[in-house]
Amino acid sequence: MQTSSRYSNLGVKDVLAALSQIGLPLYLAKADIRQRYRRSILGPWWITISTGVMIACIGVIFGTIFKSPMHEFLPFLSAGLILWGFISSTIMDGTNVLICAEAIIKQLPIPVFSHIVRMVGRNLIVFFHNLIIFPIVCLCVQKSINWNILYFIPGLIVLTLNLLWISLLLAIVCTRFRDMTQIVGSVLQIAFYITPIIWMPSLLPARASVMLLEPNPVFHLLAIVRNPLLGLPPTPTNWLVTIALFLFGSLFSLLLFNKYRARISYWL
Repeated sequence: MQTSSRYSNLGVKDVLAALSQIGLPLYLAKADIRQRYRRSILGPWWITISTGVMIACIGVIFGTIFKSPMHEFLPFLSAGLILWGFISSTIMDGTNVLICAEAIIKQLPIPVFSHIVRMVGRNLIVFFHNLIIFPIVCLCVQKSINWNILYFIPGLIVLTLNLLWISLLLAIVCTRFRDMTQIVGSVLQIAFYITPIIWMPSLLPARASVMLLEPNPVFHLLAIVRNPLLGLPPTPTNWLVTIALFLFGSLFSLLLFNKYRARISYWL
């Protein structure tokens, strides 16, 4: 009983310890970016350039195929692809974040959750680099920005908080079952095509829109950040789904982390 009680709150203590020294993983996240692009002239701006080229190519091709007005479609597409890059890269990195940090976990007394924060912080920095593309697109198509853009800040916070618990959950599961990484990648591919990222929701019939979009959590996570960029407020349903997802997902991930925190180093 004493051993069980000693480990019962190990996950909670680990998360609190990581948050109390959050400056360390955020500093390491910036160091990761500098290390990745060391001796590169443009550094992380290469990602921004490649994203911009992809948006331009897809925008012209799919805008023509779907016969969508470019002044509406290009901002929608650019915001969607930039956000999807942030979400998908964070989730995929989350599947092997603990595996990549094996040496540190086994040798240094750093909270395990710090590695999750470091990884999400690294992808958040890349996201802000890519976000510069959006105002450039708006200028090109002469799209105005209104006060609804202020919803962008709370929306991004809720999205990031959801990515934290999703990354923690996947890190635990994929450290134990390594094949899960491939399954997660396949699920992300499906999510990309059934979520309005390269196609606009207005293309769907009303009934199909309700059946396909409302049960899709990725759509709501995108909407709370993309809608403000497009000058629209997120709907109450968007907020309700994403906040409920955060509360229940965080609770489940924390319970799982409490149970298996002590075993992670043995799985690595």
